[in-house]
Amino acid sequence: MTSATTSTDAPSVPAAGGIDEDERARLDAAIDDLETGARTWSALSVGQRATLLRAVRTAVAASAEEWAHTAAASKGLSGSHPLRGEEWLAGPYSVLGALDAYAETLSRLADGRNPLEGIRIDRAPGGRARVHAFPLTGLDRVLLSGFSGEVWLEPGTTPRTARAAAGLAQRTPQESGGVGLVLGAGNVTSIPVLDVLYELLAHNRTALLKVNPTQDALVPVFEHAFAALIEPGFLRIVRGGGDVGAYLTGHKRLDHVHITGSAATFDAITWGPRDAAATKRRRREDRPLLKKPITAELGGVSPIIVVPGEWTPADLRFHAEHIATMRLQNCGHNCIAGQVVIMSSEWAQADAFRAALRRAYAKAPERPIWYPGSTSRMQQANDDYPDALVLGDRLLVEIGADDDATALENTEYFAPVLGVVSLSGQGQEFLDAAVAHANDKLQGTLGANLLIDPATQRSLGTGFERSITELRYGSIAINAWTAFGFITPTLTWGAFPGNTLQDVGSGLGVVHNALLLDRVERSVLRGPFRPFPRSLPVANGGGRFTILPKPPWFVTARTGAVVSEGLTRFRANGGVVGLAKTLLQALRA
Repeated sequence: MTSATTSTDAPSVPAAGGIDEDERARLDAAIDDLETGARTWSALSVGQRATLLRAVRTAVAASAEEWAHTAAASKGLSGSHPLRGEEWLAGPYSVLGALDAYAETLSRLADGRNPLEGIRIDRAPGGRARVHAFPLTGLDRVLLSGFSGEVWLEPGTTPRTARAAAGLAQRTPQESGGVGLVLGAGNVTSIPVLDVLYELLAHNRTALLKVNPTQDALVPVFEHAFAALIEPGFLRIVRGGGDVGAYLTGHKRLDHVHITGSAATFDAITWGPRDAAATKRRRREDRPLLKKPITAELGGVSPIIVVPGEWTPADLRFHAEHIATMRLQNCGHNCIAGQVVIMSSEWAQADAFRAALRRAYAKAPERPIWYPGSTSRMQQANDDYPDALVLGDRLLVEIGADDDATALENTEYFAPVLGVVSLSGQGQEFLDAAVAHANDKLQGTLGANLLIDPATQRSLGTGFERSITELRYGSIAINAWTAFGFITPTLTWGAFPGNTLQDVGSGLGVVHNALLLDRVERSVLRGPFRPFPRSLPVANGGGRFTILPKPPWFVTARTGAVVSEGLTRFRANGGVVGLAKTLLQALRA
C-alpha cells in the first residue's frame, strides 16, 4: 500500500545542486576512514567485538544525563516538564539495553554457544517458528512482569533452522559488508545509533551516520558516547541537509543505504524527484536511480483495535489514557504513534469509552509541537476534518456514519491527531472485521495495537491467535503499545515483509533484533490488561500480573519523569537503593 501523504521523521529530500569542494573532501575523508575501519573490523574476533561493546556501554552510561537533558531541551521541554522522562527512555535507556543484549549475543558466539541457547522456541500458527525473546533476564521478569515478547519467523522456518542461522554476520566475522550510509531519523534520539549498531553487527558494515538537522545538538553527545567506535574508524558522524544526503546516497564507495524516514524521501532517493519525467520513466521501466541496496523503516498509520468486552470504569479510564499515550508521546512525532482507534458500534460501553477517551486526550500535559512541518500537517488535518474536536494543542477526529475516513487512514499526520472509526459486530466477528480493516484500509504495516480484556480473549479461544496471525504488521502489541517493542532490543523492528522498491509501504528489512535472527516476519508483544494492584490474581480475572501501577511512559503518569530517569540510571549504573527509590516513586504514578 502506498502512502497518500507522508512527511515524517525523515532526512530532507535530496536537494538539487551540489556541495562545495571542502564539504566533498570532508565527506570523502570520512569514507576513507570507514574503509580502513572495515578492514580493522574484519580482523576483530567476536569476543573482541563484545569487549568493544562493553566499552561503548560505559561511555553511554556516563553520557546518559547529558543525552537526556540535551534531547529534552531540543524539543522545548523544560527541566520541570512532566514529560521530560520520555527523553531518558527513548534515548540512553534504549541504547543501553541494546548494547547489553548485543554483548550477550556476541559473548555466546565467542564461547562457541548458540545465541538462542536456553531460549524457548516453539510453533506459531501457519508453520512458523516462534522465538520467546522477552523477558530473558531475571531483572526484566520482575520489573517488567506481565510483559512478554515473541519473534515470529517466516512460514517454513523450523526451530532447528532458526538456531542454525542465529548470529547473522557474526557467524562469519571476517567477511566484510563494506561501508554503509545511515540517514538518521530526527524525532527519537536513539534511532540513528541503534541503526548504526545493527549495520555493524548484523551486516559487518561500518557506518557513515548523517544526522538529521533536528539532532545537531546531540552530535557532541554521540561523539563522546560512541568514541570507542569512532576512534578505530567503525563510525563517522556528519551533519548536513538534503544536499549532503544527495551526495552520499550517490557515492560510489558506499555499499548500502539505510533510512529511517518517510516514503516520500525513500522514493526520492530510489527513483528521483517525484514529478520529474525521468523519474516516471525509470519507475515504468523498473530502473532505480539508486544502484546500491537500501533498507528502510518508513512509518505508517497505526491502528488501535479495541475489542468489546465487559470493562470496569477503571478499565475504561486506564485504556483511554493508554491510547492517549500512543498518540501524544513525543507530541505525536513518532512513526509508531497510534492514529486510528477501531471500535465496535455495537459495544454496550462504546459511549462510555468515547467519553473517557475525550477526557484522557484533553487532560494530558501540553507540550510544544516541535518537529518541522508538523504545524502544517495539523492544519491539513483541520482542513480534512473541520468538525474535529480541538482539545488544546491536539485534534480528535470521530468519524461518523456519513464521514469519509480516507484522509485519516492514509495520511500519517506525524502530529497530535487521533481518529476513531466504528465497525459493526461483537466478539470474533468484530475482531475479524477490525483486522481486515487495518490490513486493507490503513496505510503501512509497521505496527498495530490491540486491547482486549482477559475474559473476552479466553472466550475467543484459538480464534484470537488466528486473528493475530492475519494481522499483517511487523510489530503487534496486545494490551501494550508497540513502542515498548521498539525499546526491547531482543524484539525486531520493521515493516511486515513483502514491500518492494516500487511500493515500499512502511519499509524494507528490520533493525534492533539483538538475537540476530534470520527470516524475521514480525514481533508480538503481550502486556497486562490491568495495572497493579488490579493485576493481582484475585482481581484480575485471569489476566497477567504486573507490579507497575501505571507505566512511566504513560503521558498521564504523575511520576513518569522521575521514574524514567531512575530506571535509566539503574540500567546504566546499577544500585539497589536507587532502584528502590524509583519503585516507590512508581507506586505514586
